[in-house]
Amino acid sequence: MGNFDVAALLGCPLFEGIGEDELDIMLLCLSARTSDFKKGQTTFAEGDCAKSVGIVLSGEVHIARADYDGNRDILASVTCNELFGEAFACAGTESLPVSAEAATGCTVLFIDVRRITLVCKSSCAFHNRLISNLLRIVAQKNIMLNSKLDIASRRTTREKLLAYLRSEAKKNGGSRFTIPFDRRCLADYLGVERSAMSAELSRMRRDGLIETEKNEFVLL
Repeated sequence: MGNFDVAALLGCPLFEGIGEDELDIMLLCLSARTSDFKKGQTTFAEGDCAKSVGIVLSGEVHIARADYDGNRDILASVTCNELFGEAFACAGTESLPVSAEAATGCTVLFIDVRRITLVCKSSCAFHNRLISNLLRIVAQKNIMLNSKLDIASRRTTREKLLAYLRSEAKKNGGSRFTIPFDRRCLADYLGVERSAMSAELSRMRRDGLIETEKNEFVLL
């Protein structure tokens, strides 16, 4: 299964309510496996059959979609102890409409979703907890997707930037925060042209709306 700090997984929302003494046995029951990826490698490819849930143990993964012309839209950034692919796996999607790409070097834990949703012959006590946790995660991700759609529906680049930055400030609990994207990835996430977005960020600085250094922002 690979070497990693098992206790660190206790921070993953899928394992909420699971004791550290249960985690080793549970991962064996779930036939969990780990894989290492270099930056730019694909963890899930568009068109693959959705079977597994991925949990980022280290690094960062971007969920992305490309259109017919090859333009990329980043749907989400997944960081340490967060899940990806759970909605498609639970739905039994035969052909993934998105891909998952390593934004940095990363380690991912994979679990066949059927190992979670189907109670094993041993009737392990933690299965009901896992199913409840997974249902809550899928619901929360649906709420996040609605937030993304709200940002994408804004008419101008400035409106999209402000809507996104305000949502990040609220999530981080303050006007100073760090976003999970560089400029190229932020443009892909917002669905705007990179140079136009950079120009708009410069205007927003001049107008006294923000301060920014790389991926660090302050809302003024």
